[in-house]
Amino acid sequence: MKKAIYPGTFDPITKGHIDMVQRAVKGCDELVVGVARSTPKNVWFTTEERVELVRDALSHLVNVEVCVFEGLLVDFARKMDAGFLIRGVRAFSDFEYELQMALINRKLAPEIETMFLMPAEEYGYVSSSRVREIAALGGDIGRYVTPRTLQALKDKIASRKETKDTPRRSAAGG
Repeated sequence: MKKAIYPGTFDPITKGHIDMVQRAVKGCDELVVGVARSTPKNVWFTTEERVELVRDALSHLVNVEVCVFEGLLVDFARKMDAGFLIRGVRAFSDFEYELQMALINRKLAPEIETMFLMPAEEYGYVSSSRVREIAALGGDIGRYVTPRTLQALKDKIASRKETKDTPRRSAAGG
């Protein structure tokens, strides 16, 4: 049985991610979507929120499991008994980074292979950071995310705005 891991931050999950999962499940018996708990990225959503959004977006797929992981990806793959890592490549800049990571992972865990997949053309330019940026500036992101993720982004932006707009009291009580 072939088991693969598709890791990411998914902050938030986009239709590009969903497309990648749908492509990946064609080549494996079971796919684990690994949501990174700790990340150097400045995330908007908590780990729990990201997992919930990923599970919702992928609920139509039967051979997909969503799990949180931390630490080295190859250690997670070993723990999950997965022989493959799935990585999406949108542009040459992605490939350069992903190739370096694949080579490092091969040194750390030679028994685990990395497979690169390209998204559908309409998602080749979509990234979570661009989606967040467009949403924060009031742009329409409905074509890039599921309805539930769209609402979660709107709620997150509203709560961030409320936090910024709330007057703060000084230590002197003023």
